[in-house]
Amino acid sequence: MTKEEKYILAEWAMNHALKAGAQQVSVSISNSKNSSIEVREEKIDKLEQATQNNLTIRLFVDKKYSAHSTNRLKKDELAGFIEEAIAGTKYLAEDELRTLPEPERYYKGDGKDLQILDAAFNSISPEKKIELAFAAEKEVLGTDERIISVSTSYYDGLNERVMLASNGFKGDTSSSYYGIDASVSVKSKDARPSAGWSESAIFFDKLPRNGIGKIALDKALKKIGQKKIASGKMSMIVENRQMGRIFGPLISALRGSAIQQKNSFLIDKLDKKVISEKLSVTDNPFVIGGRGSRHFDGEGLATTKRTVFEKGVLKTYYIDTYYAKKLNTKPTSGSITNLVFETGNNDLQGLIQTVEKGILVTGFNGGNSNGTTGDFSFGIEGFLIENGEIKHPVSEMNITGNMLELWSNVSELGNDINTNSSWLIPSVLFEGVDFSGT
Repeated sequence: MTKEEKYILAEWAMNHALKAGAQQVSVSISNSKNSSIEVREEKIDKLEQATQNNLTIRLFVDKKYSAHSTNRLKKDELAGFIEEAIAGTKYLAEDELRTLPEPERYYKGDGKDLQILDAAFNSISPEKKIELAFAAEKEVLGTDERIISVSTSYYDGLNERVMLASNGFKGDTSSSYYGIDASVSVKSKDARPSAGWSESAIFFDKLPRNGIGKIALDKALKKIGQKKIASGKMSMIVENRQMGRIFGPLISALRGSAIQQKNSFLIDKLDKKVISEKLSVTDNPFVIGGRGSRHFDGEGLATTKRTVFEKGVLKTYYIDTYYAKKLNTKPTSGSITNLVFETGNNDLQGLIQTVEKGILVTGFNGGNSNGTTGDFSFGIEGFLIENGEIKHPVSEMNITGNMLELWSNVSELGNDINTNSSWLIPSVLFEGVDFSGT
């Protein structure tokens, strides 16, 4: 289905819903294509390819609200689907705060190309995709007698969407992604350490292809000899690719739903210093080639560049139209785009050299964070650091504490941004973290 055909169908569905009794309607039609190839023991272990089409309609009927989705996109079937959805919505409880956004907040369609779509997506041959999966495996297969297994994969995806709202919004977006990953397990005296590595890109010709398997093997071998160490307060460095696990609770606490439901440890903290002054983070939807770049959110609200934390001071919440009305404030968008961190001067190795005693965290194993209080407990694995040097791998350790206290004790940020994510986070050094053996 072409973009024009999706728009025509979306407009028909919207008008049909209005005629059938809805006062306001929003319709989005999306399609996706994705494929994945998994390789193990020099054979294709799994090959998947899928194409999906979907229509989602949001209905506002007599101060009542519901949302419905279907992959059956023929008009005669959609007509009955929409009519039944409206009839069902009328049985729901009234919620007069459920409305479409104010039209003046919509994206007007004048944004520049964010370069998040590879126009060559459909021209990549299956043979080339298979070749890349095998190449990652061949890098390491048979190179070390301690290897137990190697599995690698190639994956890609294309997502396209158009959206219409009955009070004036019209917008569309398209994006693509490609990736290669590898997982290696090795043998040691009393365990089977394993590790993985992945690389991804928006454009096929920018996808890193070399060294993925070798990095996964190296990380697995370095885990041999893992052991617990004595509990205590120590410095902690978290690798950039693992930072999302401990920054995520801060972002979750900024959502309008959490604020309104009093399930946030950052309620009433706007324009107050809540974490270390070393933390300055911007939400920038206009990063060219950014994984989270977009001109409008899921409601059609125009995105804007905004400061999340400025030298530790909280500057914004993520609030959509509905929760803005519940909180008697203005919507800011409930959508997170690209989180851009101000960085420090040292790379990961430079951070390690500053630590007298601590742990470099390279992975998290379970755990949780309380959204209301910010208290957390996570299992970790990584490496003991002494006098600026890596000594040996550690495992079966936990970190515990409170999110606000943890983030107030940031000592230094690295300069090693993780470019494989929409969260452009470097490695971070924390002081005074509680470690304990499990």
